[in-house]
Amino acid sequence: MGRIQPEEFWRWAYSDFLSNALRGVLAEYIVAKAVNATGRTRKEWDAYDLITPDRLRIEVKSSAYLQTWSQKQPSKIIFDISKKRAWYAETNTMSKHPQRTADVYVFCVFAEDRKKLADPLDLKQWFFLVSSAEFYRPDI
Repeated sequence: MGRIQPEEFWRWAYSDFLSNALRGVLAEYIVAKAVNATGRTRKEWDAYDLITPDRLRIEVKSSAYLQTWSQKQPSKIIFDISKKRAWYAETNTMSKHPQRTADVYVFCVFAEDRKKLADPLDLKQWFFLVSSAEFYRPDI
């Protein structure tokens, strides 16, 4: 068999951008490109998703009307940024108390609702909302 070609593996394993998990990673990459935060490799399960050159910590959340599986109706767009215990990749430690570790939340919605037209790589099919963690008030 020889050496595995990375492009073939990526095409085989990571080409379904309607998949929840992969769509979320794509959303992180889109935001990382927009804020010039592609300088560090993505860390799975870190306390926040991105850090900008000026040290702004960003959490990226993704949702979509369409999913990979067959649907009777579009999915509801829901985001959860409730306080949670955070794991810090660099120190391999967990926070003692639930908290919000990001400075900013970016909510990414893949808005196309017709599967035949869906192309998550087309940025015109997305919209983005930004909220400072400081001003997020779920009780209002």
